[in-house]
Amino acid sequence: MIFLVGFILLSIGSALSQITVSVSPTASHPIPTTLWGQMYEVNAGDGGLYAELLQNRAFQQVAAGTSAALKAWYSVNSALLTVVNETEPVSSALPNALKVTVASDATGPVGFGNTGYFGMKFTAGNTYNASFYYRFPENPDFIGELNASLQTSAGNVLASTSVLVAGNQTSWKQVFVSLTPDITPDATDNVFVVTTDGAAASGLTINFAMFSLFPPTFKNRQNGMRIDIAEVSTLQAMKPSFFRFPGGNNLVCRGQNTASRWVWNTTLGHLVDRPGRSGDWGYINTDGLGLLEYLLWCEDLEMEPIMAVWAGYGLGGQSIAEDDLEPYIQSAIDQALFIYIAAARRAELGHPEPFKLTYVEIGNEVRPSLRIGRYGYRWNLYVTALQVEFPNLHFIATTFPFNPILDPTPTEYDVHVYQSSTWMSENSFYYDGFQRNGTKYFEGEYATTKNDQGVFPSTTRSTFQYSTVEAATADAVFMTGFERNADIVFAASYAPLLQVNASFFRTILHPNLVVFDAGAVYPSVSYYVQQLFGFYRGDEYIPSTLPARNGTVFWSVVRKTSVINRNDNATDVTFQLPFNVSNTATVTVLTGAKTSANTPSNPDLVLPQTSSIFTGSTFDYSAPPFSVNVLVLNID
Repeated sequence: MIFLVGFILLSIGSALSQITVSVSPTASHPIPTTLWGQMYEVNAGDGGLYAELLQNRAFQQVAAGTSAALKAWYSVNSALLTVVNETEPVSSALPNALKVTVASDATGPVGFGNTGYFGMKFTAGNTYNASFYYRFPENPDFIGELNASLQTSAGNVLASTSVLVAGNQTSWKQVFVSLTPDITPDATDNVFVVTTDGAAASGLTINFAMFSLFPPTFKNRQNGMRIDIAEVSTLQAMKPSFFRFPGGNNLVCRGQNTASRWVWNTTLGHLVDRPGRSGDWGYINTDGLGLLEYLLWCEDLEMEPIMAVWAGYGLGGQSIAEDDLEPYIQSAIDQALFIYIAAARRAELGHPEPFKLTYVEIGNEVRPSLRIGRYGYRWNLYVTALQVEFPNLHFIATTFPFNPILDPTPTEYDVHVYQSSTWMSENSFYYDGFQRNGTKYFEGEYATTKNDQGVFPSTTRSTFQYSTVEAATADAVFMTGFERNADIVFAASYAPLLQVNASFFRTILHPNLVVFDAGAVYPSVSYYVQQLFGFYRGDEYIPSTLPARNGTVFWSVVRKTSVINRNDNATDVTFQLPFNVSNTATVTVLTGAKTSANTPSNPDLVLPQTSSIFTGSTFDYSAPPFSVNVLVLNID
């Protein structure tokens, strides 16, 4: 049997004296298998977790004829590019197309390129699968080639292939090509280019629609996830037990446009049939990462989905009237039916087996200042209808617990906490005072965002651009409270999970658990805290001498779990265990200067280090300043 002793140490000024931790021989409660998981927000989907390399690939949600509609696209050799509202669109979901006109005096390769989201990484030996639709609207007498290539920004061709096309192709035809570069460029400012011979095609117009370029994906999923973000070095390595989707504010709509909400059934099927939507922070969602892709992602990482349904309100305070909610409630019912009841549509899409579903959230983050007075009847209408169809599902309320009083009484609440390092450290006992009345709690979003007292978001925003050792250890202090109160806290997920480096979003939502760019991922210090808790998760919580609520030292003891430490000074701890323990143990330590952070320019500054220590039924351990310490002890 494995026994892990977890403790967090926090110094608030004065030096610490010797600490003694006496451990109980028996567990007080089991720890739910769902305790540690992931919360996703879609601003890191397109261009991030979702592996598609081309930005603005289908000209979704843009105004035809504007320069903004050409975002990420550029002309090659003076081709005239215009986004048009097609008279014969490639699909009803995608009304726009790229109109390419070749000048009458053109020579050489003429066409267009795409720069990706923030560049593209091409690796020698990898195969990149590209596709697009084309048609000749004017039916010219033309037979020629379209050349697709991967290039550096300087125009060096890394891989290319050509397809034969004819001018009598006036209806849409899809082309598939595979490109395998034989060198790996040092830089990631690479491009995807499509050209034709200018002299042969002079004066012609060709329309294009629905482009795509995919690298190899995680577990070789078609339309899948980016490997380096998904794989064992990052998200998979966290050993997450659940995945909350489609993300908090991604679920709702922005401004006064309720049509911009996440609509689950428009994210299914062929990419050409997905209209996409305007995101909540000014970006376009392709919805290539749709409901089925979320569910397959859960399946691939053996996570349980926690699904949210739209409750009829948006970020701007607008909402659907009570008497008009019925079709939206039916949509929520249909969504649950698709996921975990026999569904012909799901089988048609290649997954006849139902997915697991236990928890359904009603809405997202109901704040008193916006819509607390209108959530009560929404909760009642949604839950009452859903319970009839799905009596075994659990429904999670997204108001503050018991404010307002809801009918039917929620069995679960989703609580969000973005606070300062001081607040997080002072609130390790946040859940200890909650009543044990059958209600369970989901810490759906939490993070240490400031190094001084205050709530995020605020007028000053967060002071942590990247998670520091100070922030990460404060997270860990708060997380010990989840373990101690795992009889009522059934799940917790840090947020935000992912963020592109050097983008608009960094100024809005930070710190993030993992930062990425076109070429690499950069796990934060807080990421390694989450990884340690997830990897060394406990099965049972073991009572011990409790830390002082207003003290400077905190700890958590579990059977088969993770450990942490936070302190300005090295602190000596004596453990008194009611077990026969082997004389050596493994310790993993995450430590660094208080302000140290992993950044794209210095990504490995703070990393966990593993070594051995001598132990016994009673043993001393010296925890380094500001550190997270995972001790793995074998019980004889």
